[in-house]
Amino acid sequence: MEAFEKNIRRVEPYVPGEQPRQKVVKLNTNENPYPPAPGVERALRELDTADFRLYPDPACSVLVDAIADFYKVGKDQVFVGVGSDDVLSLCFLTFFNSDKPVFFPDITYSFYKVWAELYRIPYECKKVDEDFRIVKKDYYGANGGVIFPNPNAPTAIYENLEFVEDILRHNRDVIVIVDEAYIDYAGPSAIELVDQYDNLIVTQTFSKSRSMAGMRIGYAIASPKLIRYLNDVKYSFNSYTLNRASLVCGAESVKDREYFEKTVAEIVGTRERTKERLAKMGFSFTDSSANFLFVTHPEYDAGDMFRALKEAGIYVRWWDSDRIRQYMRITVGTEEEMETLFAFLEQYMSKEN
Repeated sequence: MEAFEKNIRRVEPYVPGEQPRQKVVKLNTNENPYPPAPGVERALRELDTADFRLYPDPACSVLVDAIADFYKVGKDQVFVGVGSDDVLSLCFLTFFNSDKPVFFPDITYSFYKVWAELYRIPYECKKVDEDFRIVKKDYYGANGGVIFPNPNAPTAIYENLEFVEDILRHNRDVIVIVDEAYIDYAGPSAIELVDQYDNLIVTQTFSKSRSMAGMRIGYAIASPKLIRYLNDVKYSFNSYTLNRASLVCGAESVKDREYFEKTVAEIVGTRERTKERLAKMGFSFTDSSANFLFVTHPEYDAGDMFRALKEAGIYVRWWDSDRIRQYMRITVGTEEEMETLFAFLEQYMSKEN
């Protein structure tokens, strides 16, 4: 080891889903199979490239205003960043500065552990139960903050607002973050609770239900005080977070509520039909409230099936880790993509027998 290496901060990085360059059936990273709202393309065409020489608006006003209008909250209650990962990372940096551990589930979005280790934040992973559900009483103890996704990932399980509010009531003296990347496929959002709980932060993203993963847009909704704290850190870190194209296109996406609701409904419909087909094949799974399913089969090894799918050009997600080794996460794609998946599984299972 070189002498200078002892002063380098090292962490175990987050491992993103594969992004293959060849044409495949891509069901591994929970992207939306449908294009963004039509207004997004129009906004891109109308962009004046001469303006690219100028820095974007650091206040991100056009996008903040659109989000505030959509959710009927104050403009001072909205914070935007480069994907919800950027927003969540800044939340960790801003709000989790106690000597006590931050609580989050043991089976959840694996970036939480990465940020905690990167920022030297103590943390404690709380085990989900045998059905992969978060155990709310595990979050009642003294802590330095709480974060959990709803629906959770990779389990796709959604907890109702009564569950969320129970955790909030037991954690009034710390920040509670509800990561709602998949909420539009589930049920009511914890945004409804923001005005009642000044310690609540709700984060969402344009990467899933708004079909804009490539634009990298995320946001948080919270009390004006918490948003001010976030902006203080942002302006100390990177003032010009979102580029001009992302700001304009994001705002256009939010304005088209009809298209948004239509594509969400299509994905939910495909998800429910996928559940029926997989159940007939003998798969079991959690009751998904997201745009993906968390599935296992009693007769087939998940790792072997994952590799066979990949060889056939069908990408899903699999983790070689305790408790979930026999599960795969399958993104809900188009009807055509799902039919390709079913056809392969039927063939694979008939060969195995």
